[in-house]
Amino acid sequence: MTQAAPRRSGEVDRSPWSVFLIFLRLGLTSFGGPVAHLGYFRDEFVVRRRWLAERSYADLVALCQFLPGPASSQVGLALGLSRAGYRGALAAWAGFTLPSALALITFATSLVYQNSLNAGVLQGLKVVAVAVVAQAVWGMARTLCLDRLRVTLMASTAVAILLLPFIWAQPLILVIAGLLGLWLISPTTNAQQDALPLQVSRRAGSLALALFFILLLGLPLLAALIPSQMLALVDSFYRVGSLVFGGGHVVLPLLEAETVQPGWVDADTFLAGYGATQAVPGPLFTFSAFLGTTMNTGLPGWIAGLICLLAIFLPSFLLVIGALPFWAQLRHSPRTQAALAGINAAVVGLLLAALYQPVWTSAINTAQDFALALTAFVALVFWKLPPWLVVLATAALGWLSA
Repeated sequence: MTQAAPRRSGEVDRSPWSVFLIFLRLGLTSFGGPVAHLGYFRDEFVVRRRWLAERSYADLVALCQFLPGPASSQVGLALGLSRAGYRGALAAWAGFTLPSALALITFATSLVYQNSLNAGVLQGLKVVAVAVVAQAVWGMARTLCLDRLRVTLMASTAVAILLLPFIWAQPLILVIAGLLGLWLISPTTNAQQDALPLQVSRRAGSLALALFFILLLGLPLLAALIPSQMLALVDSFYRVGSLVFGGGHVVLPLLEAETVQPGWVDADTFLAGYGATQAVPGPLFTFSAFLGTTMNTGLPGWIAGLICLLAIFLPSFLLVIGALPFWAQLRHSPRTQAALAGINAAVVGLLLAALYQPVWTSAINTAQDFALALTAFVALVFWKLPPWLVVLATAALGWLSA
């Protein structure tokens, strides 16, 4: 009796439409925030579809951790770009982002500022995020932390991130880990290193980086010269997307400063939108769509919401396109590989720290929560059940136990 061969990365996955459908399913089921998203991506594209190797995925995550903006969305953009070019990048972003953005626009339009999700379901979604992140830490540590030095780097990174909860700490620790890897780790030339099949030239990357800085410096000047609230909004959301390091929840205080303090959104509306954002899958940056929809801009709310959404994600497009052509060449040199070995171990440490704070601390409050998280972890790691099924089952169990 023959057994079905594992899914391979065939030509069917190389069309923008196929990339869109794959990321649409992830966009509908990826609960738990940016760290959990990286776990979902790893399971989908490293384990199941084999688009790239574990080490290449870790290198990609390390690059996106260095770049400002939403790291998980940038990883998705890079995967789509490597699979189907610029249209693939756009398809990956649309599939992963639009489900939560449209849900938040609908919520904002309805002006129902109450809990839209049963408390038990919400708790179940938080608990399953613990299992997803734990699965990512488990899988990546077994591949990337192969000796005492790298295990020590992983643990030290986790400790440092937990004790130094500053925005600048994460990129600084990754730089230190890279230097330690360069000095202390002997690089091994790996002939089977999985190269990302990029379709971006160095010239196109240079133009993208130039456009990124032109907009970052030029939009504030343009907004000051032309009295337009919509232009001011584009400037504010583009600046947030350009300057926030760490992504995820780090964006919230910046958005509050850009929208509540100028009086564009009142504090109660801001908090209601934040609560709704926790109840939907996909990237936290889609909170921008809710904020734009609730503002009085003179445009239909959903159009303003989409404009703010595009403005906050535009820097990610430009940075990923600009950085990848140079990153793809650097990562193959022996010295870069040694540095990446240290950075990859530190990336696992970042995931380990996030597993505790905020994922574990916000979800595991009782023995029942721990039992549910352990069950979901076993289902994912040992029973190999699909993540979306585990998410739905855990949410249902949370609802039943509420």
